[in-house]
Parts: sequence; C-alpha cells; structure tokens
Amino acid sequence: MCIRRLFQSSCLPWTWRAAFMKSMQCRQQRTHRWTHSGGGTYRAVIFDMGGVLIPSPASVAAEWEVQNRIPSGTILKALIKGGENGPWMTFMRGEITTEDFLKEFGRLCFEISETSVPVDSFFSLLTSKQVAKQFPVMTEAISQIRSKGLQTAVLSNNFRLPNGKSFLPVDQKQFDVVVESCLEGICKPDPRIYQLCLARLGLQPSESIFLDDLGPNLKAAASLGIHTIKVDDPEAAVKELEALLGFPLRVGIPNTGPVRKNMEIPKDALEKYLKGLLGTQTTGLLELLQFDHGQSNPTYYIRLPSHQLVLRKKPPGTLLPSAHAIEREFRIMKALAKAGVPVPRVLDLCEDSSVIGTPFYLMEYCPGLIYKDPSLPGLEPSQRQAIYTAMNRVLCKIHSVDLQAAGLDDYGKQGDYLPRQVQTWTKQYRAAETSTIPAMERLIQWLPVHLPSQQRTTVVHGDFRLDNLLFHPDKPEVLAVLDWELSTLGDPLADVAYSCLAHYLPPSFPILRGVSGCDLTQLGIPTAEEYFRMYCHHMGTPPVDCWNFYMAFSFFRVAAILQGVYKRSLTGQASSATAEQSGKLAEFVANLAWDFAVKEGFRVFKEMPASKPLRRSYHTWAGSQSLLSPKGRRSYSSVPGAFPAHASKTALIISPEGLSPPVRELYDRLQRFMEQRVYPVEPELQRHQASADRWSPSPLIEDLKEKAKAEGLWNLFLPLEIDPEKKYGAGLTNMEYAHLCEVMGMSLYAPEIFNCSAPDTGNMELLVRYGTEEQKARWLIPLLEGKARSCFAMTEPQVASSDATNIEASIREEDGFYILNGHKWWISGILDPRCQLCMFMGKTDPQAPSHQQQSVLLVPMDTPGIKVIRPLTVYGLEDAPGGHGEVRFEHVRVPRENIVLGPGRGFEIAQGRLGPGRIHHCMRLIGFSERALALMKARVKSRVAFGKPLVEQGTILADIAQSRVEIEQARLLVLKAAHLMDVAGNKAAALDIAMIKMVAPSMAYRVIDRAIQAFGAAGLSSDYPLAQFFAWARALRLADGPDEVHRATVAKMELKKRT
Repeated sequence: MCIRRLFQSSCLPWTWRAAFMKSMQCRQQRTHRWTHSGGGTYRAVIFDMGGVLIPSPASVAAEWEVQNRIPSGTILKALIKGGENGPWMTFMRGEITTEDFLKEFGRLCFEISETSVPVDSFFSLLTSKQVAKQFPVMTEAISQIRSKGLQTAVLSNNFRLPNGKSFLPVDQKQFDVVVESCLEGICKPDPRIYQLCLARLGLQPSESIFLDDLGPNLKAAASLGIHTIKVDDPEAAVKELEALLGFPLRVGIPNTGPVRKNMEIPKDALEKYLKGLLGTQTTGLLELLQFDHGQSNPTYYIRLPSHQLVLRKKPPGTLLPSAHAIEREFRIMKALAKAGVPVPRVLDLCEDSSVIGTPFYLMEYCPGLIYKDPSLPGLEPSQRQAIYTAMNRVLCKIHSVDLQAAGLDDYGKQGDYLPRQVQTWTKQYRAAETSTIPAMERLIQWLPVHLPSQQRTTVVHGDFRLDNLLFHPDKPEVLAVLDWELSTLGDPLADVAYSCLAHYLPPSFPILRGVSGCDLTQLGIPTAEEYFRMYCHHMGTPPVDCWNFYMAFSFFRVAAILQGVYKRSLTGQASSATAEQSGKLAEFVANLAWDFAVKEGFRVFKEMPASKPLRRSYHTWAGSQSLLSPKGRRSYSSVPGAFPAHASKTALIISPEGLSPPVRELYDRLQRFMEQRVYPVEPELQRHQASADRWSPSPLIEDLKEKAKAEGLWNLFLPLEIDPEKKYGAGLTNMEYAHLCEVMGMSLYAPEIFNCSAPDTGNMELLVRYGTEEQKARWLIPLLEGKARSCFAMTEPQVASSDATNIEASIREEDGFYILNGHKWWISGILDPRCQLCMFMGKTDPQAPSHQQQSVLLVPMDTPGIKVIRPLTVYGLEDAPGGHGEVRFEHVRVPRENIVLGPGRGFEIAQGRLGPGRIHHCMRLIGFSERALALMKARVKSRVAFGKPLVEQGTILADIAQSRVEIEQARLLVLKAAHLMDVAGNKAAALDIAMIKMVAPSMAYRVIDRAIQAFGAAGLSSDYPLAQFFAWARALRLADGPDEVHRATVAKMELKKRT
C-alpha cells in the first residue's frame, strides 16, 4: 500500500520556533564557546570552496578528460603551469579576462597533450550548476555550526565569469564572511588573504579552523596559527571537524533504520551504478538506510560524500498486475516539476533488474516536515487551518496542470476513469483475496451501477493525504508532494475525497491516523464538507451532490490495497514492518465504504420525485444475484456495459466495412479522390520528379492539395488522443487512421497531397504535444495549412544514430541564445524550398545522465550557419523536391525560446514524436504491397511466356498466394498494434509496435520483389512505381529503426513474460 513517509519526518510544533529564534539571537551575540578535545576554544570555521564545499577543478578535470579522450593529467598540469604567474593564478587574482585565460590555457593544454583540447567545454562544465553544487554533508555541517553560535566564512580562490560576476556557486547566507580572491586581488597561499578573513571575522588565528584540500594552502594557514583540516573526503573531514568542535555536525534521518531482512540491496552493484550516474564525486563511504514506513515500494535513504538521495524500488517476488509502477512515478514527477508543482527532483530511472534485483529510481533527498498525525498536535488552531489550506491549494495546483503542455496527455486514458478504477481495484482485490469480506462483495456489485458522470479529466495523485506532503519548517508551505505511485489521468474529485479519509478514521487507526471523534472546530481543522467547499472555491467549480459515492470508492480502494499488503506479508514481500496488521484492517475499511454507499443510496432515493415511477432500483443493495457467473467464475462487472468506451475503441476493426458511418464515409471519399485525381496524374508527377525542375514543388501537387483540403481530406493523421477537441485534425483513432493510411500508401505522392507525409506528420505531432502557444502559432499553423514544410535533424554520419544517446552535435547556451554545431545527414525534406523549419537534436549537457543530455530546438531554415553539403540518394533516387541532405550546422544561433520543453528533454521528445507516428510507415507499406500485388495480377494476366499466360505458371500462382497471405498477416498485426495504442496506450503497445516495424518493411520488400520479378525488366524502370516502392521498403528497414533493434526489443520483452 502507498502508506509511507519517504523523507525527513518530524511534527516539530511551531511553538518551538520561538526557542529556535532565541538561540539564533544568541548566536549573533557570539556568547558561545566550544572546546575541542585538545582543550582550545574555537569561534569560527573557515571553508575553502573548490574541493571542500564543491568538487575541485582537479576531480572535475579527471572525469572530463576520460569522457573527452584527453590525455590524463593535461588539465591539472596546465593549471599549475607557471606557478604564481601562470594563467590560472593570474585569472584567480582577477588580472585577466575569461577570454584571455581560455586562450592561454588552451595553448598550454595543447603543448602538454600535443592535441587540441576544447578548454571552453571544460570551463562550461566546471561552472555548470550540475557540477558546482554544494556537498550536502557540508551544508548540514555549516547549519549545525551556526546553530551553536559559531561564525562561518568561505575563503575561496575563484575567478570572474564572462558576465563579470564572480564564480561563487554557494548560498552566501550560510557565511558571516565571504573572501574572494578575484575581488581582493590576492590568492591563497598568500598570508595576507588569511589575515584579511580573520580581520573581518574579528578573531585571532587560534580561534578558527580552516578546511582546504591543498597542502600549500593549509601550510600557509597553519604558519599563522590557524588549526587546519585537510579535505580528501568531505565525510571524513566532517568527522574530524566534529572531534575538534566537540558536538555532532550530522543530523540523523528520521524514520529510518537498518535495512530490513529480505529487503537488502547489493551495495557493490549500487555503488557501481551511482558512480556511473553521478561521476567520480560519488567515491567514498556509502550509507544505506531504509525508511520504516511504506507498505508498497521499499524506499531507502542513501548518503554519499556529495549527495543525499532517496531510492524507490519495486518489491521482490511476484507482483500484482500493474502495481508498483515506479516508472510512472518517475515520469509524473519529472513532468510536474516543469509545470510548477512542488515535487522532489528525480535523477534517474533504472529498469534493469540485474543492478539491484528490481527496477528503481533515484531522487534527491528533500528535508522538511511531514505531519503524520492529521490532528497536528502542538500547533495553534490558526496554524492548523493554514496547513490544511496549503494542502488544499497544492491539490488545486495539481488538478490545474495543462496536460498537453506538460506532455502528460497520454499518461492515462481520457474519460471513464471511475469505471476503470472500480474494475482495476476489483481485480487487485480478487488477486489478493485470502477470505471473503461481505462488504467488499456488496461494493463490487454496487459501485459499477452508481457511477457519477465525470466532469473533468486532470492529473490525479491517487494517494493524496497530509502525510504525503513535505512542508516548510517555518511556514505553511508545501515543499514537495510525495508518493506518485497511483497517479494517472482521471476524475479530480477522487483525489479530493481520498484526502479526506482521515476525517472518518479514528485516531487509533494503526496505519492511517484519523480525526474522527475530535472537535475539529476547536482544533481549527476544516470538516470534510468545508474542505470540499474550499476546493471548489479555489478551482471555481460548483460542488457535486454525490460526495458519498466518492468516499465509498476511496475507502473501497484502501480496503483493496490493505488486502494486497496483507497477501504480500504472508510471503515476506511487504516493505513495511506493520504490513501484517493490514489484513485485519481491510474489513474495517470495507465496512466504512459500505456505510457511505448506504448514505448515497438514501440520498438518491430521497431526491426522486414521488409522482414519477422508478425505472430502476436505487436500493443500495445489489440484490440476491449470485456472486458467481453462470460458468462459476467471478465477474468484475455486475452489469453489461458497465465500463463504457468510445465506439471506435471497443473492438478491433479488421476491414473498412466495420468503421463507424462517419469514418467509413471519409474512407470512401478518400478512395474516390485517389481513383479520380491521384492515380491518373502519377505519370505526370513522375516526369516532373525526373525533370530539370525537380527541386521545385510540382504545381500539380499544390493544386491537388487545395482540392483535398476543400473536400475535407486534410490532416487526417493527428490521433484523437493528442487532439481530443479536433482542433487540428480529423479526430481519428490510430486504428481508424490505419485504414485510411493504407489507401494513401498506394501512391508515392498521396501522403503529401493530404498533408499526411513524413517528416511533417511527426513534427506537427511534436508541436501539438510539446510546443508552447508561441511555437505553435509560428510553426504549427503554417504546417497544418500546408504552406510550409519541415525536417528533423538527428542522424549523424560519425555515430550509430539508431541509438539516440550517441548523438554528438552540441548545443551551447550563450547570452540568451543557443549555439548549435554538428554534422547531420539523411535529413529528409531539408532540400525542399518550402522547408522553413528544422527540428535539431543535439546535446546541451554531455555530463547529464545518458537520456537527459539531448535537447530539441526549433531552427528557422534561414538562420546563418546551415550549410547543405550534398543531396543523398536512395538506390540512385533523389526523392525531389524534399530529398535527403547532408548538412553542417556551424555556429547556428537560435533564440533561447526556441527550445522544446526545456534542456535535457530531447530523448523524451524523440520518443514522444514516434508515438502514433511509430506505425504510419507500416500502414503505408501495406498500401505499397496491395498496389504492387494489384499491378502484378494485372501484369501476369496480360503476358504470355513459353506458350501460356504467366498467370497459369505455377511459380507465379505460388507468389501471388504467398503475397496475399503475408499482406493479410501484416495488416492484422498493424491493426492490432493501432488498436492497442488506442485502448491501452503507446507503452502497453510497445511489443506490437516493435513487431510490426520488424514485419511490415520486410513483408513489403518481399511482395514488391515478387511483383518486380513478374514484370521482368519493366519492373525496374520508372514506368511503374514498383522500383520506388522497393527502394523505400528497403530503406524503411533502417529509417524506422534497424531490424536488429526491433528484433532485440521483441526478444527482450518476450523473455520478460512469465511462462
């Protein structure tokens, strides 16, 4: 169950703050003296920056050199070259500019390594926010030192940045004195800079301790009488500092303890993984604790010298279907952080079970307060009111997230949330059932026939309670919303009701404490009804009448979850020490749920007009119907059609005859257009493509586009899931479009005529899903209107681009712009004179986790620095006028607002771009194949060889039969994949998508090859479309991902299946 407290948890009363502020005043008055074991007194601690508070330049350089294949030690040798008069020391004294330093520094590195060294890249990394981050252990130590009344100072050899500001990436509020070499004009180990720091502290040398990682700096400080500590490892240095000061500098993590039996993690494997993720800064002792709360996903605290992390993993053993979805937790928190919802910062998702036994993800540890007791003991009534108001407001913030802008419109199914949830939790309960709970049996029958209509679809947390919120220590502000395991898209009122569970549970309830029976008015806590009205007021929505249904459903869920926890506890899989109690509590909670069902039934009954006969029973009992179906198997729905879905999504439609009347009419119109307007002009279009004017758009194509638009055959590709309001497209499902796409695939020219051709389709989907309103206005609208074309620059000649993490093109931020450099090829459409937009994928942060290094920018094609090297051909075909270009991007300058979603989102965007577009090529390949087979049949009926028509030759008949079988097989697989994408989502359809991308190009390749063989030499000519069909079928075995990648994907997913 999702009953857990993942982070620092303390119910520190606000009344203690006065005492805390008083101690702060005492610290300011410097009244404390602390004696170390040697008997001396210390009044201040002075910290160096690089190597003490943040990673040292030497450690950053060592890792950077490995990643950039620079000879080891080059940077360090260049740093110390020249001593006091070398470029590094003069730079830190503020005597030269960044530009002059990098120029001289680069020269020294070249002399040392005898190779060109990109020193600007190293400097960018050294000063980046990712690297220049204060070690948490030092932050904690400084806080403890100051709380004891001692002064703190930072004494840094630093430098000025290109913008003229000094490089000091620490919070200056932590220090009473800040001394920077670039501002003072003197550097350590010059004694004057230490004397300056002591003078500003108002202390004698013997009253201070100095921490540094460099021997000469420490020696100079010691010569003045300052006590010194050499920092090789921040953790060890803090322990030594604790011994000197005589008080602890590290605070324990509340609600943690040793890792429990059966919950161990292999430390060696974890350390190796963390080193690969975080870099060399992770070296040092790893401390691993387990949070003592949490009923579902085991959660651990990790302390490293430079990081404090939280690890969430799936529990071991056989799990219930769709439960413990840590992948969804990771995705939702990553997206919501961008949308302004307070959530912990997630770092990485590891789905490789071989690392620590089960998939897991990592996030930063976030200190703060978690109120485990909803009665908030120790607070004033006004403070309790403020806490519940803050809780209510953050829930409104979650429910106000723009799904499309956040990239979450495919995070769950749209609509029918409550029917699906009732079905899901019924299945979960049945899978975990150990004995019959009568109230649960009644609820399983009652809930499906009393479903309210859903008014809105939003992100829903799924487990929103007070103890899943992390609060600021000093004010009623939510710092982070935790525990997103059950999140999805759905009815927001389910979250509101769930957040009121505590109002109906007794204070003695062992897992979820409640406030039932407490005087809420005296406590200052709003009642459930007041809390609900507060939510409606904040959201600007009217209250609903069926509140009791939502409460019944919420307690039904809790009962199902508790039963699942209990079932796992019987096998030792539950992650909480109190899991065994949950079995006794499931029935108690189920009875609470049934109480609300009874209340809802009476409410509905009393609202019925007395003069109007009842058409159905509104009694709260389901009646005497058997709990077993006639076949003796339990049914998860008590009535037929209890879980309504869109008509287009209810069944797999394998032929156009099964399409709904409006879509069938659209299909018929498309076929007529193809027969009357497209096929007849193909020879003329082919002649234009071979003419001297081929690099100019065909006027005939442009004319046909206008005619298609006039007939409503335009932008058919945008799927209903990303355009539910049909704002941009026809509102077809993937399966419906598959039937139409096959028709368009019968002609090489048709997709462009209907504005359904790649790469524009994928780029338009990308803008619809991820683009800002400004980006949509500038780029999406012209593309939708067919007035512009676009391209996507990803593939690179020097790397295997089938793995997007290999991309080497660089994106560097500079003065509000991004500077692009890279060598790309096979950029389809870039040669078209109508191409106005290039979507460029490159790396913004090569040091980030492998799937967070890339970004996507919108690059106007008239931007200086885009140089087309040459057009590329496919088996000699140029594919004019769009073509396929090899291009260099040299110092291409793009405004910062042209980035899509934000830095590091490129891999995610590339995957999202391949959403419904994943199978468009496969759909068209079915059309290629059907056209090829039709041409083949006509050909063999009209040709004679060796005394009889070709159609009577046995090999020809065998080829026709084989082609028909292969087309039908591939079509069914394509339609099945499209159907799964509609009903279960792209992720659930991943296996089928990989299979069709394996099957469709190879199938088309074989079918077209047989047709060419039947045509003889004519099949190789441009008189028929077969040669071009053949070339593209072969090309798509690479362009849509190599066959080998798809085969590997299918095999891996197959091996994961339980036998």
